[in-house]
Amino acid sequence: MRIPPFQWPPLMWLQATALDLAILTGHLLLYPTGFTQERRDADLPADTTKLPTEGRAHPPVLMVHGFVDNRSVFVLLRRSLSRHGWRHLEFINYSPLTCDIPTAAATLGERIEEICARTGHRRVDVIGHSLGGLIARYYVQRLDGDARIRTLVTLGTPHEGTSVVPIASAHPIVRQMRPGSAVMKELRLPAPGCRTRFVSFWSDLDPLMTPVGTARIDHPDLDTENVRVTGVGHLALPVHPAVAAGIRRVLGSERSAAGVDGAVSVA
Repeated sequence: MRIPPFQWPPLMWLQATALDLAILTGHLLLYPTGFTQERRDADLPADTTKLPTEGRAHPPVLMVHGFVDNRSVFVLLRRSLSRHGWRHLEFINYSPLTCDIPTAAATLGERIEEICARTGHRRVDVIGHSLGGLIARYYVQRLDGDARIRTLVTLGTPHEGTSVVPIASAHPIVRQMRPGSAVMKELRLPAPGCRTRFVSFWSDLDPLMTPVGTARIDHPDLDTENVRVTGVGHLALPVHPAVAAGIRRVLGSERSAAGVDGAVSVA
């Protein structure tokens, strides 16, 4: 049974809030560095892209940031993955003026096609924080992106919509993240044969997910795993080492996890 947020001990809320504020302070310092595009690996020789990719250690990982953010939010996660053997790590920056999830999803698809053509890999893994996870999910379910995305990891993504901060609905893309929006209805449509594995890390102390648990994926046609994270807020999900360890477990595993729920405790 899900525990409503108001039942959590006040001390736990204070600790999670203090951690989020500390992370926000550090992130604001790094934020300007995220506006420029990252340095990409040199292109592979032409004949390399024709070689089969089976057996390579890991497919490329593309990270997609959230609303009014940029790639700087993934600095620590990228470092963690790199230290544990992931070699091809990339980001996509979309404009803070983006007003439409389907349009952003189409742009994401173009970037993934470019990565596959450049690296010779047929599929990629994607990590999306908040809105970034929703954009990637739309690409998978509505734009045939399941042919390209092997595993989609989402961090604090409002899969069922969030009703937090009503005044923010003035922005079109926030309205698309509301429960009952046209985008949310599309994502509830049947998705038979979807080939992407979905893993959602959701926090029971995430103040931007209203109601609590809306960042879980619940769809009968999707191969899903929901990982409950205890003790952190929204901003901590992409940077906390315990969450990073969980992501490494997911991306390093080939097992099907349909309908499985897990937990990560960072307290």
